[in-house]
Amino acid sequence: MAKNALLNKNEYSTSTEIISTLDETELINTIIENIEKVIVGKRSVVELVVLSLLCEGHVLIEDIPGVGKTSLVSALAQSISCDFKRIQFTPDTMPSDITGFSLYNQKLGEFEFRAGAAMSNIVLADEINRTSAKTQASLLEIMEEKQITVDTKTYKMCKPYMILATQNPIDYLGTYPLPEAQLDRFLIKLSIGYPSIDEEIKIVTESKAAKLNLKSVATAEDIITLQKSAEQVHASTSIVRYIVEIINATRNHPDIKIGCSPRGCIALYNISRAYALFKGRSYIVPDDIKYLAPYVLPHRLLLSHDAKIAHKVPEQIIRSILSTVMIPVFN
Repeated sequence: MAKNALLNKNEYSTSTEIISTLDETELINTIIENIEKVIVGKRSVVELVVLSLLCEGHVLIEDIPGVGKTSLVSALAQSISCDFKRIQFTPDTMPSDITGFSLYNQKLGEFEFRAGAAMSNIVLADEINRTSAKTQASLLEIMEEKQITVDTKTYKMCKPYMILATQNPIDYLGTYPLPEAQLDRFLIKLSIGYPSIDEEIKIVTESKAAKLNLKSVATAEDIITLQKSAEQVHASTSIVRYIVEIINATRNHPDIKIGCSPRGCIALYNISRAYALFKGRSYIVPDDIKYLAPYVLPHRLLLSHDAKIAHKVPEQIIRSILSTVMIPVFN
C-alpha cells in the first residue's frame, strides 16, 4: 500500500483558493451533458475527451467499429460550435492530403496554398494505423506545435484545436502500428466499450433524432477561456513532486523497458488541472492524479520481454505503481 506524506493544507492551494470556477464548472458540465444526448451511458469517456480539449491535448480511441467513435467527435464539435473534419486513413493517403500543398495558379502566375484536411478545429483521424508511417509522421508537427510547414512556410492551426484518432484493436492485417514517438503525443488513450442493454435500446430508438436535434451550447471563445482558466489551477510543490515520482517509478520498474518521458509528466499535470477545474476547485489533489494516471501513462510505456510473456498489461503496472508511491495528504 502507498504511504502518505503529511502536508500542510496551505500547500494545496493559494491564498486565492476560492476562484470563480462555478461558471466554468457549469459550462463544462453543460458541454458534457449535451454530448451525452448522442453518446449514451459513457459519461467518463465524454468527460475525459472534454478535459483533454481543455488542456489542448489529443486523444487516441482504440475500439471496435460501431461503438460511437465518430459520433463522439462529431457531437463534441457541434456542442462547441467548431469546424469538424474527418480523415479516413488508407494505405494510399498522402502527407499532402493531411497538411495541404502548394498549387501553381497559371492565371495569377504564382503558387497558392490549398489547405489539407488537418486545417480545422476538431479533426477525426479515423483508423490512423491504416496509413503509412510517412503519412502518420505528417501529424507530428501538427500535434506538438499546432502548426504545419509546407514549402518552408508555416501555417498556424485555428484555436481551439484537437485531433482525435481511432484505431481498431482486433484487425491488424494491412495496418501500420503507431511508433512510440507518435503515441507519446496523445494526451490520453481510451476505449468506449459496449453499452448496457438499456442504453443500447435508447441508442437504437433515439440516436438518429438526437443527432439531428443536437445544438451548440458553447463557442470556440468559451473553450479558449476555459483553457486559460485551467492554466490558472494551482499545484503545490508536493503535488508536482508526486506526479514526478510516479513518472520516475515507470523508469525503474522491472516490467518496463522504457518508462514515461517528461512529456508524460507534463500531460498528467495539465489534465489534472483541467480535472480540478471541472470539479470546481482551484487546486489539484492526489485523487485527481490517481484517477487520471491510468488514462495518461500506459500507452507511453514499452514493456520488457518478460512482462509481455507473462501477459502483463501497462494499465495493471501503472495501478501497482500508484499503490506504492507515497501520497501527499492533509495534516
